[in-house]
Amino acid sequence: MNFSVKIVVLSDTHMPKMAKKIPERLIADLKTADLIIHAGDWQTPDLLHQLKQYAPVEGVTGNVDGPEMRNFFNETLLLNVNQFIIGVVHGHGTKQTTEKRAIAAFNEVDVDCIIFGHSHIPKNYRRNGVLMLNPGSPTDKRREKCYSHAILTIDDEMTAEHIFYDNKN
Repeated sequence: MNFSVKIVVLSDTHMPKMAKKIPERLIADLKTADLIIHAGDWQTPDLLHQLKQYAPVEGVTGNVDGPEMRNFFNETLLLNVNQFIIGVVHGHGTKQTTEKRAIAAFNEVDVDCIIFGHSHIPKNYRRNGVLMLNPGSPTDKRREKCYSHAILTIDDEMTAEHIFYDNKN
């Protein structure tokens, strides 16, 4: 039996441009996280340093992340958590949809989950047995009704749920 791991998944925070501080609803989950995964578009390293106060942080860079963030992260990441392989990518590019670019990033790897961002649109579904997870954005909902992040729970299986909230304070 595997131990249970709670992973807070976020993306497209665009801080400090879109928010000066981490939303309270997100902080509530960060306090009990075992791991935090950020799927890019951080903007500056300040958020990384804040998140590290709660749990270990893994992540990738997105299209708005400059050299400062590339000192910490690459464009893709593979993680093994409780024997589940998680691929993380922002999903930006020019051809196809964000989701198709995310899938293509891991064509050569047998992954159990692909975490991606870029579109700011929450997604949680399975494609050919692979969990596809876009957490949305906790600070820049664009045309979405709510701000959001996701909780990925891994024990003997892997499940994901979105947490939705009306404001980013």
